[in-house]
Amino acid sequence: MIKLSKSNFHSHILKRMRERGISIEEIEKTLNEGKYAEDAKKETNGKKYVFNFGKEREGIFFKQKEVTVYYKRKENKIILLTVLARYGDKFEI
Repeated sequence: MIKLSKSNFHSHILKRMRERGISIEEIEKTLNEGKYAEDAKKETNGKKYVFNFGKEREGIFFKQKEVTVYYKRKENKIILLTVLARYGDKFEI
């Protein structure tokens, strides 16, 4: 089970998380339970997880939020590269 600490989060990642409405808990759940992201670049890992959302984001109601985390592993440490969120209603679970 992956548990992240402050050392995993660069200030750029934290900024993107705030902008995109992504929590640390969602990143951990995505890493632990998500499906592999087939679009991850060579030597990069990616995971996706679809969350039930059921609220408004920027004035629009969305049923779901898909979180994607791209990362690398180095010496048993996870290096987060970027985190993305898509909001919608019919993501594959």
